[in-house]
Amino acid sequence: MRGDVEWGTIPGLVRAAAERYADVEAVVEGRTRITYAQLGARVERAAAACVANGVAPGDRVAIWAPNTLDWMVSALGAVSAGAVLVPLNTRFKGTEAAYVLARSRTKLLFVTGTFLGTSYVASLRRACAESEEPGDAGRGAGPLPGLPHLEQVVVLSDDAPAEFRTWKDFLASGDGVGEDEARASALDPSAPSDIIFTSGTTGRPKGAVITHAQTLRAYDVWCELAGLREGDRYLIVNPFFHTFGYKAGVIACLMRGATMIPQPVFDVDTVLANIASERISVLPGPPTLHQSLLDHPNRDAYDLSALRLVVTGAAVVPLLLVERLRAELGVGTVLTAYGLSEASGIVTMCRRGDEPDVIASTSGRAIPGTEVKVVAAGGRTVAPGTPGEVLVRGFNVMRGYYEDDRATAEAMTPDGWLRTGDIGVLDEAGNLRITDRIKDMFIVGGFNAYPAEVEQLLGLHPDVADVAVIGVPDARLGEVGKAYVVRRPDVALTGDDLIAWARREMANYKVPRTVEFVGELPRNASGKVVKGELRKRR
Repeated sequence: MRGDVEWGTIPGLVRAAAERYADVEAVVEGRTRITYAQLGARVERAAAACVANGVAPGDRVAIWAPNTLDWMVSALGAVSAGAVLVPLNTRFKGTEAAYVLARSRTKLLFVTGTFLGTSYVASLRRACAESEEPGDAGRGAGPLPGLPHLEQVVVLSDDAPAEFRTWKDFLASGDGVGEDEARASALDPSAPSDIIFTSGTTGRPKGAVITHAQTLRAYDVWCELAGLREGDRYLIVNPFFHTFGYKAGVIACLMRGATMIPQPVFDVDTVLANIASERISVLPGPPTLHQSLLDHPNRDAYDLSALRLVVTGAAVVPLLLVERLRAELGVGTVLTAYGLSEASGIVTMCRRGDEPDVIASTSGRAIPGTEVKVVAAGGRTVAPGTPGEVLVRGFNVMRGYYEDDRATAEAMTPDGWLRTGDIGVLDEAGNLRITDRIKDMFIVGGFNAYPAEVEQLLGLHPDVADVAVIGVPDARLGEVGKAYVVRRPDVALTGDDLIAWARREMANYKVPRTVEFVGELPRNASGKVVKGELRKRR
């Protein structure tokens, strides 16, 4: 491993990659092909524009856009200017995005234009117009009401409303200014590099603060364990707003000089075409992605022979999937891993050479520099083979939740262990198997869905008196949500009505796929919904 000392910070990594891999193809996006030297120059220009527009070290800069070259350049440019990156989930609706922007007091927002038929700009404007208080009160001097700290919105396209700026104009504003290399060089590795907002049992997203040093060390380890190398061609389907896409994707490629091919939307035909035409060798993603490749009726029409490395996780991985990837596609290395935003996105990982049943049935062992243990309800460490809550301690554990000491104290023990909220089992060799989730979280096609957050949103419907959400098995996505709903008296709300309403109010992966109406929800003596009873009904 090269270690984080070599790069120091993410801006240091970008500069080092531009020098070491100067003539190596860095990014392929349609007809656009740029080298690492050209990528470095674009990032420097974006950083200069951030400096010219008043971004100071420590300011939060958000990005709400799909996987594109512009995402990489704007995000890395902001971080190179000393900003703390706040990636927004592209599946968020306007109200969800506005909450995170307000909560983080974001100063500058990069946003896509229209994506998948939705205008993100219009969605955000509508949410702010409907409520001037998505987080902070009052109208600010910025372009959106209710977001007083947001000074500027840059649309990553050639067109933008009058009160916003286009990407082209924003970049031009920094010409002649310079990146302020002294600022980037003075950036402390222990400074925050990003805040990844993740929902929890409270129903409100919390921001996990991760530093430059943590990011670089964690994904240097990831590269080493996965075997990523110069010359690899990496199709990044995992979204950049997630650590699996940004850090195990962009950051990892910068470390090893691999070529990045970003794909904004998962579409199996596009994935197959990209693998064949770009000679893709690396394809991380959730098991559903790889299953869809294997089961595609026209798979044999594509040349997939360059594919050599698959890293998966986020769900149970069938042994048959591992065997088929190796036998039918000739993938030499298939690995599984486990992580969470609060632990820099990586906690355990299988090793090359592990047996297929270990890869399929576990998420591997603790990465170097970290500890994992399983404890009973009282905090006592349990024996191998015994289920309990998974705790992790090490360099990868977040500094805390952004400006939320109470939530941080609930998540962290006094001696530095992070309570993951996941139930797991360790075997004698230290391999971890996740079996359940204390927090009731379920995973929809690789995306974490939190019932408390979904319940809170569904409860805003005027005809809903009470609601509980659980995850249920789904053949395609692994799990999906099911809502048990108590209607208000004398209303004619149907399941289809509620689902249609939910699709307008929340990210699609959070939307329950089925609704069952009940007279009342089962509750215990303290009034808490007994979800175990609901799971028995499904």
